[in-house]
Amino acid sequence: MKRAKKMSIIAAIQWSGVGLASAILAAIVVTWSPPSRAAENWPTWRGPRGDGVTTERELPLQWGPGSPNVRWRVELPEPSNSTPIVWGDKIFVTQPLVDEHKRTLMCLDRNSGEAKWQKSVVYDQEEPTHRTNPYCSPSPVTDGERVVVWYGSAGLYCYDLDGNELWHRDLGKVSHYWGTGSSPVLHGDLCFLNFGPGDPSFLLAVNKHNGQDVWRHDLPHFRTKEGPTGLGDDGNQSAAHLYGSWSTPVILPSAEGPLLLMSHAERLVAYRPQTGEEVWSAEGLADLVYMSPMWDDDITMVLGGYNGSGIAVRRGGKGNVTESHLAWRRPRTKGNLGTGVVHDGLAFVSDMSGIVECFNLATQEKVWEKRLAGAANNDVWSSLLLSGDRIYMLNKSGDTFVFKAGPKFELLATNSLDEETNSSIVPHEGELLIRTHEALWCIEKESGK
Repeated sequence: MKRAKKMSIIAAIQWSGVGLASAILAAIVVTWSPPSRAAENWPTWRGPRGDGVTTERELPLQWGPGSPNVRWRVELPEPSNSTPIVWGDKIFVTQPLVDEHKRTLMCLDRNSGEAKWQKSVVYDQEEPTHRTNPYCSPSPVTDGERVVVWYGSAGLYCYDLDGNELWHRDLGKVSHYWGTGSSPVLHGDLCFLNFGPGDPSFLLAVNKHNGQDVWRHDLPHFRTKEGPTGLGDDGNQSAAHLYGSWSTPVILPSAEGPLLLMSHAERLVAYRPQTGEEVWSAEGLADLVYMSPMWDDDITMVLGGYNGSGIAVRRGGKGNVTESHLAWRRPRTKGNLGTGVVHDGLAFVSDMSGIVECFNLATQEKVWEKRLAGAANNDVWSSLLLSGDRIYMLNKSGDTFVFKAGPKFELLATNSLDEETNSSIVPHEGELLIRTHEALWCIEKESGK
């Protein structure tokens, strides 16, 4: 099949509104072939259901920096760990501008990567974070009418899709040495946020129309005798010992209606979204948690970070179900930061060193385990993406491994962009969006493949 005609354009973009300090260079490769794929909006960093699963099947399998299926690449001003979201022809991505003391929401054109608008909040007070976790790590969320972003100590902001501010809230200052990571969640008329960890820590529901509190659960913050290996490497030992949860809550479908499922430090809890009423809880989870819960029709599961414990809970319980509905407890995990995916009763997760594990979700019986090694840093902070029977995993070096979601490991492709990243892959209209510390890439499926 003859490839579609392509044209390279090097453009300097001056952002509108308050503007950036200088023009941002954009390297854009445009294809002229019209899309013929069924689109699925990607309104959160983990997709429309919060589980990392896309209904799209014909996604790219192979690519690289110079490959013809790089549709466009737009340079970004600074590193950030957040993941873009997509609604229609708009991409939303959060971006710190450290020298200007700004936290920014950028809206890009889905077809070209060019800037539509950007809105910035100035925050010049000190806020703790780790050098590997830049400001604006929480990803935005949209319902197609509004987009909500959490800028940590700078506040929770809501805009319409044209960039007009609808409301904002000052929720207090973030106090944790590692900064922020949990993203806001929209469901019905409510917006949910896991504020923390540190002091204060709380789970909050606000009215998405005006930002006013609907309910709030204040949470304990955790201080232990010894910090985990690798923390506090710049001397901030007291703050390094503070544990908690960076997990983003998820909406769990259930027979009695949707539940808000949250991985707190030391326990997994299901709430009624509208009231905040606790429906069930299970103890035994680590006191340091990064990943969001994973689930199928029978089991919900979450693993702790930095070798902490993980638990799985059977559906249908009420109250404290630790004794009655705990399917299994893993006393020591390998250290999980990104969230995995579930397919045909199998859970697929990657630890922070790039070792992928496939195990039975109901029994935790190991099916296979494989270290996926690229050319450089093999560590993984990204969450997995499932498309049909394919799983996409992105490591810190910008290597994407595509492998079969099945009981036998089968590597299908390894693709490198040669740029560091801690973000997760976004599918949309048969293409992939990948945010690195340097740029946002759009990868299309090469003609004839």
